[in-house]
Amino acid sequence: MQLPDTGYLRLSQIIGNPKANPPIPAIIPVSKSTWWQGVRTGRYPKPIRLGPRITAWPVESIREFIKRTGGGI
Repeated sequence: MQLPDTGYLRLSQIIGNPKANPPIPAIIPVSKSTWWQGVRTGRYPKPIRLGPRITAWPVESIREFIKRTGGGI
């Protein structure tokens, strides 16, 4: 998947959603619980709250994570 230059990504855009129509491919193929555990431990980037029920990650932080880990999880 091509990441946008700027903006925010929702969790389903990061870990993918095969049930969506059309399916959303994973950038980082982990489960939702693994992702949130990694956020708590500092392995994955911290999110930003955009609203009371909206959590997102800056594209820059996801791009930096991919660069830092060499594309691996």
